[in-house]
Amino acid sequence: MTSPFLNHVRHEMRIRQFSIRTEKAYLYWIRMFIRQQGYRHPESMGCPEVRAFLGYLADQRAVAQATQRLALNALVFLYAKVLNKPLDDIGYQQASKPRRVPTVLTASEANALLTALPPVPRLVGQLLYGSGLRITECLRLRLQDIDFSRGTIQIHDGKGAKDRVTLLPASLVPALRSQIAHALEVHQRDLTSALGPSLPASLERKYPAAWRRPGWMFLFPSTTICNHPETGKPCRHHLHESIMRKALGEACSKLPWLHKRVTCHTFRHSFASQLLANGADIRSVQELLGHSDLRTTQIYTHVLGRHFAGVTSPVDYLAQMPVHAPQ
Repeated sequence: MTSPFLNHVRHEMRIRQFSIRTEKAYLYWIRMFIRQQGYRHPESMGCPEVRAFLGYLADQRAVAQATQRLALNALVFLYAKVLNKPLDDIGYQQASKPRRVPTVLTASEANALLTALPPVPRLVGQLLYGSGLRITECLRLRLQDIDFSRGTIQIHDGKGAKDRVTLLPASLVPALRSQIAHALEVHQRDLTSALGPSLPASLERKYPAAWRRPGWMFLFPSTTICNHPETGKPCRHHLHESIMRKALGEACSKLPWLHKRVTCHTFRHSFASQLLANGADIRSVQELLGHSDLRTTQIYTHVLGRHFAGVTSPVDYLAQMPVHAPQ
């Protein structure tokens, strides 16, 4: 059972329209902070305890820098927006676990893996690989986000609460039209039971009949009905990402020669590296991926080895030299 204090924290996040994923992540780190500090109330703690907790994550848990930063963001929000006690300069020990160069698939590896997936997960994977979507962005797509006439996909409220437009692969048009037809059938059946797709609570208040409009239906609707996390009303959500993870794991097991660690995000990494390998401008790739900082996109140049451009390994010269017995 959630404590009244954590319910208050959740309420403050929902007032600010945080995503459900951010809400869950922040609550996770706030709970861990309270537990690691002996279940003391955050009101009685401050910078020293936050500094000690972040050091614990770096030293004892050996988390990545991004994970430590997420925990810090959760605690900064807690103290600044909930407790009205903004943290001063914390001066914490930064996690030293370096960011790894992402794993990418070759075109033949991606093709074999996508072919091994069932139809719906295959289409999800093709969108990840063909449009550079994150798994949550893909599963949250609604019918109105697909624009066949322009060949684009609209991403709403992506990472960092940003909107962007990415390309719609022409080869996926038939499969997408079939999936849209299926989603419309599900929507029509739901309407007969006065049900519709889940919508943000603020949107539902402003447009009470929006759930009846086909455009708001998810492209990949869930097979079951659930209760809305904010209003508690019955509705239909999108497919859960665990379905894609499970299907991907089973597909990888069918390819014993594929020794790479593959996740849903691997397709997005592969999308970026393939575009750059084919000569795409890095700024264009940045826009398609939705990166706010070009340095984030530049990591894919390391995947391609472009920082070694024009440099030949010494051992490769040996193959070109005639072999002579030493004098």
